[in-house]
Amino acid sequence: MLDYGIGNLRSAQKGLQFVGADAQLTNDKKLIAEAHAVVLPGVGNFGACMTALREADLEDSVHDAIDSGRPFLGICVGMQMLFDKSEESPGVAGLGIVGGEIKWLPEGVQRPQMQWNRLNIKNHDVLFAGLSENPWMYFVHSLSAVAHDQSVIAATCSYGSELLAAVRVRNIFATQFHPEKSAAEGLQILENFVNSCVAVAPAK
Repeated sequence: MLDYGIGNLRSAQKGLQFVGADAQLTNDKKLIAEAHAVVLPGVGNFGACMTALREADLEDSVHDAIDSGRPFLGICVGMQMLFDKSEESPGVAGLGIVGGEIKWLPEGVQRPQMQWNRLNIKNHDVLFAGLSENPWMYFVHSLSAVAHDQSVIAATCSYGSELLAAVRVRNIFATQFHPEKSAAEGLQILENFVNSCVAVAPAK
């Protein structure tokens, strides 16, 4: 897990450890390069997170991990950072890995969405294995991603309008919700991610 000094990143680490992962929170580039999988967590402001990632000199580590084909998981603002830009922080470039923009939640709804909400799963991704048809997940966010390519949308939720809740792009799986805070079904997603890492890990 990438440690770039923003907020409480340890809740995701603890969730992954609970399901059996050797999850380490680190800014060590060598360790990140050798990891079987990489997780980009994030909380708070898009611009602050992008600035912190760059000041920690970890932006290239994100691109290298994704380009390597290793499983990559983005959580909350960690998902938003994968996009091009955000209305929250004009002038701050995102990672530009997923085409699209982060926009404020629609008028007429409370910001942030800080509640449990049901997923509308759009595909049968391996990370959704073992979940109920419309599982409940825990969200805390005031902005939502709008993807240029609709085929990357793995799940949505309803909150004023249909919002993007998870994306899948090649080896990348990313969620707007917090799986580590989403009880048994959220932990199932993390367990599925860990199992996907084991499946592609080189034999010893």
